[in-house]
Formats: sequence, C-alpha cells, structure tokens
Amino acid sequence: METIHKKNGRLHIYVRQDKYKGELKSHNWVGRTYINGKQKVFSSGTTDLEKATSILEKWFDDLHITKEQIKETSKAEDNIPKAFDDLHVTKEQSSEIPKVQDNTSKIENDIPTDVNQKNIQKEEYNIPKEEEKEETNNSNQSKPPTKDVRLSMFEKLKNIKFSKLSLGKKNIQNKDSQQPSKQNKFKKILSSFFKSKLSRMSVTSEEIVGIDVTREAVRVAQVSKDKNDKWILDKFSYRLLDKEKVGDNLLDSKDYASEEINLAVSNAKISTKNAAISIPYTSAIIRTLTSPLMDEQELKQAIETESLWDNLVQIADLNDYSVFHQVINRDSKKNTMQILFVASKLSDVNSYASMVKKAGLNPVIMDVRCFTLKNAYDNSIPHGANKVQPAIMEFGLDENYMMTIYNNTPIITDIFLRPQEKQTLLQLGDPNFSNSEIENVIRRYIMQVKQALSEHENKYETKINKITVVSSLKNIKQLLPVFKKNLPNTGFELYDPLFTISIPTYNKEKLKLENKSTITSVLGLAYRKLDVFGYYKFVTAVKNINLLPNRDAVRQQNKIKFLSGFAFKGLAATIAAIYLILIGYSLILYNSNKEKLKEFAEVEAKIKIINAKYEKLTEQKNKMDASIAITNMINSNQEQSFRALAQVARSVPTRMKLNKIEYNGEKEIIIRGLAFDPLDVINFNATLKRKSLIVDSEIKQNNRDNTDQSKSKSMKYAFEIRCTLDFSENRKKT
Repeated sequence: METIHKKNGRLHIYVRQDKYKGELKSHNWVGRTYINGKQKVFSSGTTDLEKATSILEKWFDDLHITKEQIKETSKAEDNIPKAFDDLHVTKEQSSEIPKVQDNTSKIENDIPTDVNQKNIQKEEYNIPKEEEKEETNNSNQSKPPTKDVRLSMFEKLKNIKFSKLSLGKKNIQNKDSQQPSKQNKFKKILSSFFKSKLSRMSVTSEEIVGIDVTREAVRVAQVSKDKNDKWILDKFSYRLLDKEKVGDNLLDSKDYASEEINLAVSNAKISTKNAAISIPYTSAIIRTLTSPLMDEQELKQAIETESLWDNLVQIADLNDYSVFHQVINRDSKKNTMQILFVASKLSDVNSYASMVKKAGLNPVIMDVRCFTLKNAYDNSIPHGANKVQPAIMEFGLDENYMMTIYNNTPIITDIFLRPQEKQTLLQLGDPNFSNSEIENVIRRYIMQVKQALSEHENKYETKINKITVVSSLKNIKQLLPVFKKNLPNTGFELYDPLFTISIPTYNKEKLKLENKSTITSVLGLAYRKLDVFGYYKFVTAVKNINLLPNRDAVRQQNKIKFLSGFAFKGLAATIAAIYLILIGYSLILYNSNKEKLKEFAEVEAKIKIINAKYEKLTEQKNKMDASIAITNMINSNQEQSFRALAQVARSVPTRMKLNKIEYNGEKEIIIRGLAFDPLDVINFNATLKRKSLIVDSEIKQNNRDNTDQSKSKSMKYAFEIRCTLDFSENRKKT
C-alpha cells in the first residue's frame, strides 16, 4: 500500500486495501489522522491524487480548527453569567461542523440546534469496522468540507467579552503555574531515576526456571551470573517424551507433559516456583506495524477504543486472543512509529499455563519460541563484542521459519514444508532410501530462504552472509552440506548456545549432546527475567514479551513482594548506617585523643632513648667493676704477677667472660669463666701457652653450665684453666 504523508506526517493519504475476489473494492484516496487518541478516517471520493490531496488537507485543517474552537468555546462557557444559561443558538447562527455518518463515507453539513460543549466532545469521526459497498458508487454523494467554519454572532460575542475579562486572570495563573510545573518536572525525573534503579534491582534478583516443552522432550534450565557478569548454567535436566503418549498435538497430553515437567524439575534440584515458558511460533501472530506517531497517552486511548488494532490488524474476534504490544521505534522525522504486535489464542495460552501449574510451578512469563532463540543468541555474545545479527533459522518437523533482525525489529518469514516432505527428512540415513528425494526437499526449502533473504537485502540494503540453524532433527549435521550446496554464497552454522556459558562439573555429563541447538530455546527462557517495573520497556521489546492474560496481576504481586523485601533490606541498611555513624564518631574521638596524647608519645620516645643509653653505661660499669675486682686480688708491688695478669687479660677472646682469677702467690694462676662455645676455651688455652711468662696451661673443666649464675643467655659453657708461670731471668726479658 502506497502511503503519502502530509501535514508533517500527521495526515496519511492512501488507498484502502480492501479486496473482493482479488480486486480492490475501493480505488478512492482516503485520509487518516489521530485527534485526542482517536483515529479519524475520511474518503476523498476521487481517484485523482491532486484533487484528493486538496480535499483531504482541507478536511484535516477543518478538524483541527474545530478542535481549537471547541477548546475556546469551553473556556468561554465557563465564564458565561447565569443569565445566558437558557439562551440557545438558532439554526442560521450555528457553525457548520463536518460529521462522518455511521454507514457512509459522505460528510454532511449538520446544523446543531444547541451549541453545547459536551455534545461536541462526544462527536466521533470513525469509519465502521466493515467497509460498505464500493466507494466509487458513493463518490458523487461526498462533498468536501466548507472552506471556512463560521462562528455564530452569539459565540463571537462570548469570546470577545469574556476572553478579555479573563485575560488578567490567565496571566496570573500562568505565572503561578510556572513554579509547580518545574517542580513536577523535577519529581518526574527523580521518579524515573529511582524507578530505573528499582527495575534493575528487581530484574537481577528474580530467579526463574526456563521450561521448554516440545513433542520430543521436556527441558528445564536455571542460570546465574558470576562476579565477571558471565552466565553459569547452574541447573539443567531433560526428559525424552514417549511419542505414543504425546501424539500429534502436545496439548492433548497435558497431564503426561506435566508429570514429565515435575520429574525434570526434581532431577535438576530446582527450588524456585517462577517459570518462564514458550508457545510454538505456529500458535502466535507476529506483526511489525507502522502507525502515526503518538505519545503513550494517545496510544493507550487508541487501544482502549479498539480503533487501533481494527485498522492496523485484520483479526476476527480479537477478544479471543491474548495480545502483547510494544513500541520498538519512533521516527520523529517521518512522524511515524513501529509497534511490535504479538497475539495468541487464549485457549492455547491457558493450556500451556495449566500444564505448568499442574507441575506445581507458577507461570510468570509466556514467550514465543522464535524470540527465545534470539534471546539465547543475544546473551551468548561476549560482553563488549560487536552484536552482528545473523539470520536465525529453525528447521524441523514442527517449526520452520527464518528470522532476521534490523534495528532491533524482527522480520519473520514462514517456510512451508508439506507432510510428505517432513517424512522424507526422517528417512535420511536409511540405506534403502534415495538421497535425491531429500535433496529435492532441501532445494525447495532453500528457494524460500533465498527469497526471504533477497527481500530483506532489497528493503534494508544489508547483506546477510551467515544463517544460524536451530533444529530438533538428529541428522541435521548431514543436511548442512546440502544447504550450502544450494546456497553457496551463504554460510550455514549449527548453533551451539553453550560456547560462552560456564558449565559446572555436575552438569557436563548431561550436556554431552550431539546436537546442542536443541537446548537453545530453554536457555533463552532461562535468561528471561520478570520485569515488574518496566526496565525492558525502553531497552528492547523482544526481552519484554509476555502473553499471559494475567500478566498485570503477576507483575503487581511480584512488585509487592519485591518492595516488601526491599523494605526489609532498607531497614537492615538503616541499622548498618547507624552502626557506621557510631564507628565514624568513635574514629573522630580517637583522632582527637590521639592529638592530645601526641606530647606523651614524644616524652615516652625520649625516655626510651635515655633508658637505652643508661643500659649501655650500666653494662660498661659492670665490666669495669669486674676488672677492678680481679685486680684487687693481685699484689701490685709484684711486677711478675702483674705482667702475667696483663698477658692473661690480653688473651681473653670476645665470646668469653671471666668470672674469677686466683693467684696462689707462687707460680700458678687459676682462671674461671663462661664461654659461648667449647672451641673458644680451647683457643684461649692455646693462646695462653704462647705467652712468655706462662710455661704451661691446662684445661681442668669445660662443660655446659646448668646453674643460673650466668646473666648472659649466650654464655652456656663453664671452664677452668690452670696456668703455670715461669719468672726466670730469660722470661723476664721477653
């Protein structure tokens, strides 16, 4: 559909794509805009684009002029005296207001009998959900809106009279409202800041088990992060399902699947009850819709009036679906925005939820399988690496599609396989089966893949050189060369979701799988976190998808749970803060007392220095006293004995202490003391023998001293040496 944007992108001119038997029902150009969150649609009644543009632009201007006049009329009526309350406007004085009737695209000039603000505000210019007969048949009946929208004399009188009276009051109110508006802005910024912090805390603290249920197996997983912000596969388990019990439809065997989920959770020793599950891609409706730019309030009003989905998505009985939407891109230049629309039948959603509930778990997130694969891929990319989005292709007996990403917008293409072609894939490896039939199936499959790649490259001007393959087929590795053969310029790689995740030793045996891509979906679910404060709302829509019909109640319940825990943590933090304050106060007192005791420390240091000097002097005094005591025992008038004593004193080694020297008055000196080592005593005795006045010396005792007479702990050996003297004339001369 070709869409022409006018009036700064707020007016969209297009031809409605309503077809009957392959032909357009209407060839007329139609205008569409939004006022107060409500969609307004008007047919120009002509197939000439120039004439239609002129008519539709006038219609657009008249709508906005009417909107402004309604506001002015409302302000004026608020100031009308009671005397004018009973007056009415005549038919000739009333303004001409364009009105779209319920069963035709014609605009008529309807003249109201009473100008009443409430009646005017209730006017809605909506096109019915079902387009009537061909608009070409009604083109002669439709008329462009009048050139000028004239006000009655009475309305002009009211506007002139009371707008002047209220002018001064308005200025005063504007001055008074400037300060509150600044305060409100500050409150909004502060609120969003704390909300963002709370959102991150709630997202990181929530524990969730991912549950992937297919016709082949039930898989459960729970992950966490280490100090380096890397993922760890804490708990993992799987249960292969009996094909005879499951059949063609998994939902027909909910009780059996619930039992297997319970067993898998028990085997993995998972304690959390919060579960994230997925529904098949074939059970979901996924669209990326382009809409005129609206703020959150206008978008909310458009959804509440059901006019948005009725015009953008043609789905019968939308009330039977669980719908999730998220704005993923806003383009202020084109004045448009892109909305991710995801829906699934309530019956399917409730069936998958009840399956998990029967296993004793609480479903809090319901995602679509294709988005769980993207989530697993995004979380497997190392932190800081370039996130180049490849095409993700799921190939199997149940799910067949290819998903490409551009500016975080998913583009999903269905790939069709006939039932007989699926049976052909199962017979790969059978020696009695021809491989040519399999190659024909792959060739037809790759033709659809090639077409999807070509459309993506032509639209977004980006080339895709690599396709990541996820498959539940056991023989998928044998099919990859056939893929490459049919599409040689594109690489095909079987995805390994574990190449960057840490695996504990107790889980390595469970993960020795030949085809590891089968656990991609369960890991993508395990990475999901329940966002109760809207943290992912402004990050990426794919991480925020939740199709549970009671998701608002679940979010509110977990929000209360988190806030109560947060309050407890806040109380603990307050107590810790009080202790920190007391410790800080104690440190201040300690530093203050330290300054006061600074002089005492200096005096104490001086005393220590003086005591050290005193100890040295005391030691020297003791040595001198010992020498004096020895000399007192010798007669100073005997020259020979004094000389002998001098020779003995000069011979004493450093590691020896003399306690007593006795002289018998004739020719013998007895030396007693302590030595550090017996060898010192032997050396001392040898030195004495070489002295001129000593004829001979003999060691009488040299053993360990076990008494407490020694003051020095190092002098442990007591000794006694007897020296024989010779006072002959020859000895004296030497």
